[in-house]
Amino acid sequence: MALRANHINPLKGLKDYGPYSCQLMPVNEIRVAAIYPKGTRFILEGLFKEFSLTHDPKERKKYLPDYSGFEAVFKSKIHLSPSSTCVELEGINFSESKSPYIILSEEISNALRTISQRKQDFDVLAIYFPESWSSAFEDSDSGFDLHDYIKGTTAMMSIPTQILRENSVISYNCRCSVMWRLSIAFYVKGGGVPWKLSSIDQETAFIGLSYSSRLNKDTGQFDFITCCSQVFDSDGTGMEFIAYDATEIESRIGDNPFLTRAEMRKLISKSLQLYQRRHAGRQPKRLIVHKTSHFKSQEIDGAFDAVNTNIDLELLQIVQDHPWRAIQHVKYADGWSVPGYPVKRGVYVQIDQQEVLLWTQGQVKLGDRNNFYKEGRGIPSPLLIRRFAGKGGWDKNCQAILGLTKMNWNHDGIYDRLPVTLGYASVLAKTIKKMNNLTNKPYEFRFFM
Repeated sequence: MALRANHINPLKGLKDYGPYSCQLMPVNEIRVAAIYPKGTRFILEGLFKEFSLTHDPKERKKYLPDYSGFEAVFKSKIHLSPSSTCVELEGINFSESKSPYIILSEEISNALRTISQRKQDFDVLAIYFPESWSSAFEDSDSGFDLHDYIKGTTAMMSIPTQILRENSVISYNCRCSVMWRLSIAFYVKGGGVPWKLSSIDQETAFIGLSYSSRLNKDTGQFDFITCCSQVFDSDGTGMEFIAYDATEIESRIGDNPFLTRAEMRKLISKSLQLYQRRHAGRQPKRLIVHKTSHFKSQEIDGAFDAVNTNIDLELLQIVQDHPWRAIQHVKYADGWSVPGYPVKRGVYVQIDQQEVLLWTQGQVKLGDRNNFYKEGRGIPSPLLIRRFAGKGGWDKNCQAILGLTKMNWNHDGIYDRLPVTLGYASVLAKTIKKMNNLTNKPYEFRFFM
């Protein structure tokens, strides 16, 4: 891969140039162990054979390139581990149980304990679930969610996992789409970096803040708040986060807690330490903090307490729900008209000294005559960006947010609406609620994907 190569379509970039990490820190082989129902190994063997085949797209044809095989694209091999490194689930019967999720979670727990003893023999763990077990995937009364349960459990074991559902993976019609999604996921979970941001300063760090409250059903009160700080850099190699239980909350508005000055100082300090650990002790020159709620004065003061004067600190609130909308007007020879595509992705409009509207959804030019709108229909809603600290123009901030909407390695889409700093936040907050024994240490996000 040429280190300066870039492409607006990340999938075509992978095909043309290979993954970003193939020359820097190559992943030569990805060994995939598996947990699956007894008698279904042949299904996984068939799936893994597809990684060596070519597949043409049957959907999103303007965007999705043909898949030319895992090794051809990622310069790495992938294979299903032998039966001795896998675990079969035997004799599970939900038909007479009022709580099938309990039966399945216990069986999965036993299988995970068994396979965790063989961690040195595989890189990623795949877990296959047939749709006939779907009654055990969720329980509305207890709040059980199988995905969150597995991710929370395996994260504590430092095992990256890929859940394979029958409907979304095995029997999904467009095999090209399935192969792209799974290939990126397995590559990242196996330690690879598929692409990075080309437009972000190398000495800029991004922090996404999120909070998760746990409700005590006996008292009806929130027992404690888990603060979650994700740290990112332009390479995407710093996708780690810290979570810890806060002891001091200044106030709460709905589900949004606000930290005291001391707690915010602690959270930002921990985040900077995480960045320095990944960058040989070097601090960033610019630190940008994102969260969905506004910053109170105590939080602003705490953030500035945590950084030295050589770091440019910016605190940005990113709001999804607001009344702003816009359509595109184009001037032709015979007057103005509304074209068949929405506002271009990346357009921003300043509406106040400290507020802008940024369209992270919208028209993307994938070629001279290839206008692509991921959502397909509807009028895209912009994000409202509100600045609570920082100065200067909005170009770099909007460019950074736009770039971070392309850094979700958990799917094959061209962009998300939210930057990855906040898009991952909802995933983490949801999963962390299920982790009763959360250890105060950095976690790699690949364990939660």
